[in-house]
Amino acid sequence: MTVVINREHNVHYNPKRIYRLMNILYLKSVTRIKKNTYIPSTPQITAENILNRDFHADKPNEKWLTDVTEFKYHDGTVVKKMYLSAILDLYDRRIVAYKIGDSNNNELVYSTFDEAKSHNPDAHPIFHSDRGFQYTNKTFHQKLVDAGMLQSMSRVGRCIDNGPMEGWWGILKSEMYYLRKFTNKEELISAIEEYISYYNTKRYQIRLSCMTPMEYHEAYPVA
Repeated sequence: MTVVINREHNVHYNPKRIYRLMNILYLKSVTRIKKNTYIPSTPQITAENILNRDFHADKPNEKWLTDVTEFKYHDGTVVKKMYLSAILDLYDRRIVAYKIGDSNNNELVYSTFDEAKSHNPDAHPIFHSDRGFQYTNKTFHQKLVDAGMLQSMSRVGRCIDNGPMEGWWGILKSEMYYLRKFTNKEELISAIEEYISYYNTKRYQIRLSCMTPMEYHEAYPVA
């Protein structure tokens, strides 16, 4: 809130003053809901935790994180599920690519990766994921090999190994999803797409020198 007010109104208030004003106006931040979503599977391929919780990157496309998360919406009295697969760049925290689908399957993950690669043909990052079945099969591993990427995986049951990705799910859901009740599929898809666009291009981040992910990405010096 402080960053938005300071940047968009060209002022220099400190966080304590904004926090005090928010209390006067009864404005509160939402709290992320933490869940353990690890599902055991029998992997065809496993990789070491090469990333090793080193979440710092010196340039774009140096380290990518990925995961799939679940959403629910109401279709009349029936609760249905939808899945979002996304890839996050650790340098600028932008969402490199994403796909939305009705099933948490291999195709959802493959199409997300293919889109990220098509938009970044020269990228050869460390590619980190958990040990979900989509990432531990031979087909996906071969995609990484063909793209010249180094595969890295979280240890079993250690969500913190993929911490920034888990954190981004928390930001997305606390700022967009938990605040609303979605009554149809199209409404939820539209909300997800609008939020990702907002996050990449309009949501300022203190860790990015108060820039948006795309501003920080585009500010990287080109040799």
